[in-house]
Amino acid sequence: MHCPFCNAPDTKVVDSRLATEGVQVRRRRECLECGERFTTFESAELSLPRVVKSDGNRERFDEEKIRRGLIKALEKRPVASERIDEMVNHITKLMMAEGSREIPSSQIGEWVMQALRELDQVAYVRFASVYRSFQDVNAFREEIEKLVQATAAKAERG
Repeated sequence: MHCPFCNAPDTKVVDSRLATEGVQVRRRRECLECGERFTTFESAELSLPRVVKSDGNRERFDEEKIRRGLIKALEKRPVASERIDEMVNHITKLMMAEGSREIPSSQIGEWVMQALRELDQVAYVRFASVYRSFQDVNAFREEIEKLVQATAAKAERG
């Protein structure tokens, strides 16, 4: 790997550790020319299914789109950025587990909403309002009522 500081072609690995639930390897590297240290992350390149949009277009799966949506929904909420990474990894694993060559974007949206529902209810309603294109306050009210009922049922089960 080239040094990002002096662009020398040779660096050595000083330390390696698993990161993000074992999905990536975090490596500390040192440049053999200038002696600067830097961190790299290595992950397996996987062949993920193509995403079929609602208009029928197909595109490559982009983790960053999910990450941006989660960050937007979780803005000013008390959630650590590590949790966002965990959610993105979880959704990516769900996609791979499907075993399909293509997956509807609606399925990915449902997985994101399910993860948000369990993590932060305010972020869930924010995301749902955009994802489901709420047109008025009644749509918000209905979604919140469903959320309250689900939370109550969950509390009763224990």
